[in-house]
Amino acid sequence: MKPRLATRLVRLYAGLSLYGASSALMVAAGLGPEPWNVLNQGLSELTGLSIGTVSIVVGAAVLLLWIPLRQRPGLGTVSNVFVCGLAMDATLALLPDAHALAVRVPLLAAGIVLNGVATGLYITAAFGPGPRDGLMTGLHARTGRSIRLIRTSIEVAVVATGFTLGGTVGVGTVLYALAIGPLAQFFLRRFATPASAPAARAGQIVAAGGPSEQAILQR
Repeated sequence: MKPRLATRLVRLYAGLSLYGASSALMVAAGLGPEPWNVLNQGLSELTGLSIGTVSIVVGAAVLLLWIPLRQRPGLGTVSNVFVCGLAMDATLALLPDAHALAVRVPLLAAGIVLNGVATGLYITAAFGPGPRDGLMTGLHARTGRSIRLIRTSIEVAVVATGFTLGGTVGVGTVLYALAIGPLAQFFLRRFATPASAPAARAGQIVAAGGPSEQAILQR
């Protein structure tokens, strides 16, 4: 195995594992997770399955939507479905219950920042977008609508559905929405290499809300 490929694989799986762990921190904080985990929380409440298991099922279902959109998954796409959910459940199993606000606020802040780090790692590994990213870019390609409009529409629908099912919407959800773009852009630049530059540039475009058929910024 070439060293560069080995480094990319380490970056991919470290990023995806950290993404799941950082999502778990936001869930444990109880102040509102990122939009897709509002939906996962709601479905978890409804079905009795763990939130990580629900994340895997939802990711797989979203991946099926790639078929009519003619999107092609990569290793990173399939790995995203499983690794993030497993890492989320594993982290939640290790975390004690957090009741005091003095504990919950740092958990939320750490989760948001580490989520940005994770996004930079897995995108610059350049093994393909996550399933939700592919849905976004596929709809962009098929409809001609802007990435900003499609991303916003999807996430509003996801949050509304999750909240209706019992998911938590709170200050954390809003803070994540405001912070993840700048954080992801910062860490994409930090982790970018010549081989990953096209993926990093595409991720930066989405972080800024601009249109791109190669946009791959996650969740």
